[in-house]
Amino acid sequence: MLLIEAKDYNDMSRKAANIISAQVIMKPHAVLGLATGSTPVGAYKQLVEWYNKGDLDFARLNRLGLIDFSEVRTYNLDEYIGLEPTHDQSYRYFMNTNLFNHVNINKERTFVPNGLEPDSEKACAAYNETIRSVGGIDLQL
Repeated sequence: MLLIEAKDYNDMSRKAANIISAQVIMKPHAVLGLATGSTPVGAYKQLVEWYNKGDLDFARLNRLGLIDFSEVRTYNLDEYIGLEPTHDQSYRYFMNTNLFNHVNINKERTFVPNGLEPDSEKACAAYNETIRSVGGIDLQL
């Protein structure tokens, strides 16, 4: 584990976004573990800002041979039981709203646990297996 100090929330958010960007550039098939809640929102906003400014234009960088973001997979840590992915309190909705809808990520390669599966142990086991099947998480936010 690497601990990085930051002077404040904005500095931490920029540093986290830099680390995520570097991981994707270094390993185009990266598997990212993403978090929800208020803490990572600043990092997601920074990634979206860079994307909108063209600093993090994944498609352009891909054409240049520097990155292929469409091959990145993301796995979120959790989901509420019983919420549809479109419910405004679900973590899928959170990720779509805060990051996925604003960059050109392939949503078919973004994963959130199935909160609609009535058997939570089965849902967790299946989710863990999907993570194992891709070799685990390369970077966890």
